[in-house]
Amino acid sequence: MPKYWRISDRAIRNGEPSSTEQGPLSYWTADNLANDGTIPWQKISKNQFQTHLKAAANALNPNDDAQQEEQPHVTFFVHGFNVGWQAASASYLNLCNRLFSGDKSIGLCVSFDWPSFGNVLGYYPDRAHARSCANDLTIVLSTLYDYLLDRQAAAVKNPDNACKAKVSMIAHSMGNYVLQKAMAAAWTRQNQPLLTVLLNQLLMVAADVDNDLFDAGAPDNGDGQAVVNLSYRITALCSGKDAVLGMSAGLKHFGTRRLGRSGLANRPPLITQPPPTDNVWDVDCSSFFAPAINGEKIHGAYFVTDETIELMRQILRGIDRGVLQAGRATVGSADPRFIPPS
Repeated sequence: MPKYWRISDRAIRNGEPSSTEQGPLSYWTADNLANDGTIPWQKISKNQFQTHLKAAANALNPNDDAQQEEQPHVTFFVHGFNVGWQAASASYLNLCNRLFSGDKSIGLCVSFDWPSFGNVLGYYPDRAHARSCANDLTIVLSTLYDYLLDRQAAAVKNPDNACKAKVSMIAHSMGNYVLQKAMAAAWTRQNQPLLTVLLNQLLMVAADVDNDLFDAGAPDNGDGQAVVNLSYRITALCSGKDAVLGMSAGLKHFGTRRLGRSGLANRPPLITQPPPTDNVWDVDCSSFFAPAINGEKIHGAYFVTDETIELMRQILRGIDRGVLQAGRATVGSADPRFIPPS
């Protein structure tokens, strides 16, 4: 059974995945690490990938329905800007090692790998490229949605046919923009009332999207409503110390700040029509990062800081936000300037 999973829409040039060019969806797996510690990806067919992934998900240890917080996850990871094939693989492996391996594993992780132009100063063309890549993620999400509907119907006839794992998503930086556009397209493509939730937990880490995404009247509110419709809970992890997103906001000049830098524009978001948005919240993670971790380092620090990784774990498990806040799981210990009084 494969241990590592990757769906990519990078073009293949001279046998090598491109860093910037988009191509057809391709599917990759690996059973173990290579001798140098990297993932030796092997390309397989779409049908093989889906068959193996279904088997792997079914093999996860299911738990009693009353123990929802212990139920395993199949989690998709969408990386951010300026990430080549090898760098995306390394980021994915780091996440697997921290959340999806060993005794504390919460399931398995699948990388959605897209080619980014990778230049903060080239924000506009990269954003357009991200919209194009979102079309391919839409295919993945729509296929997943249809599968969940089939499993839901099968479970009605026989509870033993129910899914053995929850489905969640972690998106980083501009990967959130890819996801935003993909979920909006997937919701439109389904063209039906809400029959099942696609994502149990959506973690938007240092999200390079508008911070009024979920507000009524905002330019991208249609996208925001689609994301809300398809997610049980949405959590945005942010930090005002993020210099990368500060530059991104400065380049836009649209009067809209970045969700991953400023947090939600309104708490709760200002959607006044169904669906309700009490499932959207944010966490200022500035206190988790020592003062020495600043500038551009903050943008990726969420994935290499033990306390933020543990927060991600608890969020993915579905621990109630009130419990997380009361237990101060949403407060770090590294930067006293951002630690609120007990």
